[in-house]
Amino acid sequence: MKRKKLLLIVVSLILMLSLVVGCSTTDSNSPATTNNNASTESNNTSTESTESVKITFLNSKGEIQSQLETAAEQFAKENPNITVDVIPAAAGQSPFEKISSMYASGNAPALAMLDPGDIVQFKDNFLDLSNEKWVSDTVAGALDDATIDDKVMAFPFAIEGYGLIYNKVVLDKAFGGSFDPKSIKTRNDLEDAFKKVEATGVKALEISPMDWSLGGHFLPIAYTAQSKDPAQVYAFISDLKAGKVDLANNEVFNGLMDTFDMMKKYNLDKDDPLSPTYDKGPQVIGQGQVGFWFMGNWAWPQIKEFDTANEQYGFVPVPISNDPNDYGNSEIPVGPTKLIGVDKAQNNQAQQDAAKEFLNWLVYSQSGQDALVNQCNVIPAFKNIELVPNDPLAKSIEQYISEGNTLKFITAPLPADHWSKLGASMQKYLAGVIDRKGLVNDIESYWESVQ
Repeated sequence: MKRKKLLLIVVSLILMLSLVVGCSTTDSNSPATTNNNASTESNNTSTESTESVKITFLNSKGEIQSQLETAAEQFAKENPNITVDVIPAAAGQSPFEKISSMYASGNAPALAMLDPGDIVQFKDNFLDLSNEKWVSDTVAGALDDATIDDKVMAFPFAIEGYGLIYNKVVLDKAFGGSFDPKSIKTRNDLEDAFKKVEATGVKALEISPMDWSLGGHFLPIAYTAQSKDPAQVYAFISDLKAGKVDLANNEVFNGLMDTFDMMKKYNLDKDDPLSPTYDKGPQVIGQGQVGFWFMGNWAWPQIKEFDTANEQYGFVPVPISNDPNDYGNSEIPVGPTKLIGVDKAQNNQAQQDAAKEFLNWLVYSQSGQDALVNQCNVIPAFKNIELVPNDPLAKSIEQYISEGNTLKFITAPLPADHWSKLGASMQKYLAGVIDRKGLVNDIESYWESVQ
């Protein structure tokens, strides 16, 4: 009897050991290997280096989607256990809207490229990256908008700038010699350039009517040109929220909109100003159909598709007055424009580590630096990267930086819906649906509604 009991005990122990071994085998469908929607309980789990990890990367710079996909493929070759799926934000959809929907569906990306103001909104979902190596290698000011409550909450992806892109071949012909961008110091100077271009049979200007361009880039010049002191610029925005700004009588705002009115007269699509898509801009500037296009250096990959031989382009500022000494007349907005947060709420430890590895790869590996600078045409925010973008727009921006002729690229103080709501107001103004008074009312009402 005792032998039977002993035998039963031994058999039971063997069965229990078999179950433990079987349960410890990694399942091909386990969250650590394939699921990007790891629960909070699994966030502290780790994945061995030999296990496969899949992460997603939300890209809000649609113009470099293919380049980022190629970069992800190269990264996977060098890191065979990590797969990076680059997901684009839909055209016309703000990064805030996209990331909000992804969190709501429990499908948050491990890496989220957002506008600086969005990082603040989602800071509780992101990792503190203060101890990452690249933090000490960033250029001055690159982490200003990424730092919240003294913690580095995001990775500075790119330094960008914008203004009036010019096609130098068109301008050289119009001016009868080598065009000097520094000759444009006032509104009258700019209109004179427009007239010279049109005298050659080429249209002067293309205004792309996207809300993000008008509301996120053009209108903020009226904020940042208020003062050389960023603190005063932020104070101006705070006063807008408090209803303390009389925008109708603000000299900088009216000067900028007077320039916009002048630009409207020379717009290639002035008869139907809301019809063009983004794709038309690089085509008409690249093919020399216009002399100028209001846009940023991110447009270079598309421009060079239409002009592979010339590649002579640069920026002139959008002047706000006829006094060449006024701040803003010789400067273009420049700064870190896209930040990448690493999710900790819906991605497990292995996915978080993989996401940080991808960021380190961009900064410290030769192939990552090549992807960032040469393929994506990004001006890097890191001192250790010696590669210099080859494109002429990046070189033009670097010249403005070296000469100290820059405005602060306003991003973080702008609410997530600024570009969509006030971009729509700028579209109405461009199309003549509302006048200056109506635009002022829209802007003041918007800011007073911001919490």
